[in-house]
Amino acid sequence: MSQAQSSNSNLPETDFNLLEDSEDADNHTSDATATRLSLQFQLDESFLGQRIDQVAAIVWPDFSREKLKQWLKEGHLLVNGNSVKPKYKSEGIELLTLEVELEAQTKSLPEDIPLDIVYEDDDIMVINKPVGMVVHPGAGNSTGTLVNALLHHYPKSVELTRAGLVHRIDKDTSGLLVVAKNLEAQFSLSKQLAKKTVYRVYDLIAYGAIIAGGTIDQPIRRHPVDRIKMAILPGGKEAVTHYNVKERFQHFTRIQARLETGRTHQIRVHFSYIGHGLVGDPVYMNRVRVPAGASQLLADTLRGFKRQALHAAKLGLVHPRSGEDMMFEAPWPEDLTHLVDVLRTENKAY
Repeated sequence: MSQAQSSNSNLPETDFNLLEDSEDADNHTSDATATRLSLQFQLDESFLGQRIDQVAAIVWPDFSREKLKQWLKEGHLLVNGNSVKPKYKSEGIELLTLEVELEAQTKSLPEDIPLDIVYEDDDIMVINKPVGMVVHPGAGNSTGTLVNALLHHYPKSVELTRAGLVHRIDKDTSGLLVVAKNLEAQFSLSKQLAKKTVYRVYDLIAYGAIIAGGTIDQPIRRHPVDRIKMAILPGGKEAVTHYNVKERFQHFTRIQARLETGRTHQIRVHFSYIGHGLVGDPVYMNRVRVPAGASQLLADTLRGFKRQALHAAKLGLVHPRSGEDMMFEAPWPEDLTHLVDVLRTENKAY
């Protein structure tokens, strides 16, 4: 497997003991059943003086801090076998123990929505998401999402935060996503993402002639005025995109970009920043740019391409259970294939 550039991480290793209270727990088409969760983690002196709810959020990042605080108050999360308050300050060398029965983690409803499943086993699913599908329900998108589809396909995902999602791609970006089917897998995949070892490669079509590959290392945060947009601003989160030129046209370039980090709209923001916005991007390109002298076919194709020309083409990860290096690829959807075909015939480089 090709390896993404990695960085050191202090994220912890966790001991898991998942006990499923079901006679047919291995039957993944059965109704969702309760799962008893038993976790332990040995703290060290690096946590000395930190609030225990903050420590727990670092140790188990797939649970919200509010949920962990609730479990502390209810006595499900113990320190050295004792119940403590969320504001308790860690004394360093201590044992965290979490014993809880998971309830439904999402209020979304299952929907029988077809999924393009590239790979599936007992621990993970790799999905090729189509253009137009929202990943997670939100304002104005309570149904028809990937979460709704996952809840139907695998009912036990109701017990997992975000139905097992560990990352997401935009509604109008197509391509690969990995989904966890149990907590062990979800923690493992989240840790791989945090350590920057998940290999994520996107194909895109950008405006303009990009001569050579490179790296864009610019911080990203929410735009201060237009809340739909992200922007490159001081104080933003670290965002790093590596890219290579794959094919040049007269007025456009086909790029392959690899994410080192995974910020909202990262590729779209970064390429807009360097003056090479994505074809079809409705947020970061204020108009369709048709080259002077373009054929009618090229003009119609550009005007008819109503979403960012961006596809999550490759996904590499380490399997949470077996430790196997795995690499997945997804072919371009029809609209992107058509766009590239038209550029090859109607906008050939000199």
